[in-house]
Amino acid sequence: MLRTTARFPEVPAGKGHYESFYLKACHPSEPLGIWIRYTVHKHSEQEPQGSLWFTLFDGNADGPLASKVTTADVSAPEGTYIRIGDSTFEDGRVAGTAKTDQLDASWELSFGSEQDALFHLPRDWMYRGPVPKTKLLSPYPDARFSGMVGAGEREVKVDGWRGMIGHNWGSQHAERWIWLHGVGFEGADDAWLDAALGRIKLGLVKTPWIANGTLYMDGERHRLGGPEKARSTRVTESPTRCDFLLPGGEVTVSGRVESDKKNFVGWVYADPDGPEHNTVNCSIADMALTVTAKDRPDRELRLRGGAAYELGMREKDHGMLLQPFPDG
Repeated sequence: MLRTTARFPEVPAGKGHYESFYLKACHPSEPLGIWIRYTVHKHSEQEPQGSLWFTLFDGNADGPLASKVTTADVSAPEGTYIRIGDSTFEDGRVAGTAKTDQLDASWELSFGSEQDALFHLPRDWMYRGPVPKTKLLSPYPDARFSGMVGAGEREVKVDGWRGMIGHNWGSQHAERWIWLHGVGFEGADDAWLDAALGRIKLGLVKTPWIANGTLYMDGERHRLGGPEKARSTRVTESPTRCDFLLPGGEVTVSGRVESDKKNFVGWVYADPDGPEHNTVNCSIADMALTVTAKDRPDRELRLRGGAAYELGMREKDHGMLLQPFPDG
């Protein structure tokens, strides 16, 4: 049974739209991971375009291996999340290719999870109404993957790797955003964190950071952030590191996520009807969390080489290498 559905087939002509289904998975003991993204980009005056994005991260290499292809052959057949060319993303399986002059990438993966879907936005009407302009959920916030990935002459066996599957869509990206994900913490194998943070531009003013996410620990989900917690949310971000404090109702999570500059992949992300962002992503980052709860001692969680950190930004003087693929 599908845990979410594609929205782009219902978007009327004359409306801008973007949408993505993506996965992140990491080796259980090595700094090795994959990030694969199926996207739809629709300018208000154009037909939808589909793109396949692929990155293999290896902390022991000089940098990630990446590829991206774009085609007008994009659909959402019954029983699938999305199909781009001959590449499909469906319940329990994701398979495809992204062959370019830069890299011949391929993947054939199965996945499953015992965790229910995570809806980041705290109220149902936020998914139905025009605001916020970006909607997001994680159909599988904690998943296990198996299969094979090819990156040029390299073939990687994926056997029980931990990760997640996400889905977002909307008419406009946030002015600035951060995505954080970690699973498989040392001494807390069941714990995971999945959080998205954004700053929205209202006229000439940008809102404070608004976080929406969840920490799962000891069999319980703890919602973090929300608009009402914006004033107490703290974020200090750079392209390679983020320090954060995410308040919740029962717990507060503070921490950091970081990696070496060489472990990041950079992309151009286009808005449907606006200027582009530069986006950097590392899916083999280190994450350290402190979980604070009333009447309980603080809990420390550590994860090496298995966290995701993504930063979307307007500035272009960040010094990070961008992949040579346009968007939009």
